[in-house]
Amino acid sequence: MLKGTKMTNPQNDTPSEEAEIAAEETPLSGEEAAAARIAELEKQLAEMKDRVLREMADAENTRRRAQKDREETSKYAVAGFAKEILAVSDNFRRALDAAPAEHPDPAVKNLIVGIDATERQLLAVLERFGIKKIEPLGQMFDPHFHRVMMEVDAPEQAAGTVVQVLQAGYIIHDRLLREALVAVAKGAAPEAPHVDTSA
Repeated sequence: MLKGTKMTNPQNDTPSEEAEIAAEETPLSGEEAAAARIAELEKQLAEMKDRVLREMADAENTRRRAQKDREETSKYAVAGFAKEILAVSDNFRRALDAAPAEHPDPAVKNLIVGIDATERQLLAVLERFGIKKIEPLGQMFDPHFHRVMMEVDAPEQAAGTVVQVLQAGYIIHDRLLREALVAVAKGAAPEAPHVDTSA
């Protein structure tokens, strides 16, 4: 048989199994075998490096998510308690709003001063925990922070301007804790169209 010719099965004209086995068993030279082994090891090394980098990235992402969750839990842990304590702040404000500006009885004056001081102290404590009062008076209505309870005639104000705060709103850090209940201006009534009656 000539070198380079294929052994074929006369029935289907395809290479015989013996030729395929002989080709597989053809030994590579030492240099070719070493080069093939190096190429295979470099491929495996690249795959392992890629896998390690992915695992490291996943571990770092998990660590960051866990740290963010811990920080948010710490920041907003007092939210439930704060919502409850806001009712106390509201009652201090109602008491102060109901008290007369000037009272002849020094005991009543002292009581009003004490309530005012206690309210200020409570608000300062809340602020230390990232809870701040929303001051919407004179601002345009913002559905993210305010809830409109009523509209009032206020022709000197633009429509949608907050003209009265019925209940203070609060934020905790950058989140809404409780929306402010507000009254907004209706704005000026549209003028009636001018009709020329001189004709």
